[in-house]
Amino acid sequence: MQLTGNTIFITGATSGIGRALAESFHRLGNKVIIAGRRRKLLDEVTAANPGMGGMELDIADTDSIAAAAARLIAEFPALNVLVNNAGIMPLDDPSMPVNDAVSQRILETNMLGPIRMTSALIEHLKKQPRATILNTTSVLAYLPLASGAVYSASKAALHSYTLSQRFMLRDTSVRVQEIAPPWVDTDLIRKSGDPRAMPLDAFIAETMEKLAGDDEEIVVDAVKPVRDNPGAGEHRLVNDFNAALIANPIPV
Repeated sequence: MQLTGNTIFITGATSGIGRALAESFHRLGNKVIIAGRRRKLLDEVTAANPGMGGMELDIADTDSIAAAAARLIAEFPALNVLVNNAGIMPLDDPSMPVNDAVSQRILETNMLGPIRMTSALIEHLKKQPRATILNTTSVLAYLPLASGAVYSASKAALHSYTLSQRFMLRDTSVRVQEIAPPWVDTDLIRKSGDPRAMPLDAFIAETMEKLAGDDEEIVVDAVKPVRDNPGAGEHRLVNDFNAALIANPIPV
């Protein structure tokens, strides 16, 4: 994608990867509008980045999405980039009864949220001379974390949706790219400084560099072997990955 001259809306942008992406785009001179549920956090981020806009949004609420989309189109007619980044990651155990309310919240936020947000803006985006949709999935879309089964499944579903969306928009001005982060040291679960987690600044630097190209999927070099799913060897890969995490658990 072109990294300058954009008007960019980023969901889930008050912390972690979302905030870091927003600040990177802002530093490049783009008009950036961030979204999140808590006004206080929005104000903190925009105060630290003069000129950045903030908008309250609950990505799991259809009325909130509709209101945000209407406001964006009215106030920012040049909007041409949507970054679907909002996500939550409660852990679960699929070998036991799973909390249905939590599962629904994950799917509403991680899968239906991006679908609904894009649907609300897609006709506006198609009117732009050039536009981009960026969907943030996860390397867990390809290599599921057994103790985060619903989260992993939600990201796999969003990856699949992104493939279809990209194809259906192939003859329009809208490009679709996917960012598939590895384990990045953010507060999605809890910042821990674990050496297995990629530092946020390193992840953002490599991601921004790759976004400047034409890659449909943005995968940092360290996890490309995971993205190159081994096909018939998938089961062994998943089992070995989760067994290694049981032996050396992620701090929570």
